[in-house]
Amino acid sequence: MLQIKSLSKQSIPKALIRAKHYRLLNEPWQAESICRDVLTIEPTHQLAILLLVLSISDQFGSDKGASESEAKEMCDQLTSEYEQKYYQGIIAERSGMAALNRSTPRASYIAYDYYRNAMDFYDEAQKVQPKDNPDTVLRWNACLRAIQKFKLEPSHDEDRVYPF
Repeated sequence: MLQIKSLSKQSIPKALIRAKHYRLLNEPWQAESICRDVLTIEPTHQLAILLLVLSISDQFGSDKGASESEAKEMCDQLTSEYEQKYYQGIIAERSGMAALNRSTPRASYIAYDYYRNAMDFYDEAQKVQPKDNPDTVLRWNACLRAIQKFKLEPSHDEDRVYPF
């Protein structure tokens, strides 16, 4: 039976550069695979975790089976409180974008909830972000613009029960 080959510890920096490149080439599944190889050797490697979160969330809305819950779990492994909150916002924002691309009932309400959730994460991240870092404000504004552009609004159901 075929088995995954291991990377050497010395090859990790070059492997992560490759992961970044594959993300830029719109091949997040390849970047995801590289990050998993790195995490097999160094399970707490922060850049590999961060790139894995992004690679997984790059695939939201595709038929590749990207797992929002796995991205959130990986995000919890980041040691920086700012990065945990900021990348939870990224996950929620990308889930909102994916919801907008669905043609299911209530997709716009679901997208709205994701965007508002992302905005809440960005607000929390802003409280602990490094000085002179505009990322949380920029992402928060992008979420608001998406809500406005697509005329998203909260569900009017009081109990917010979603049909099957």
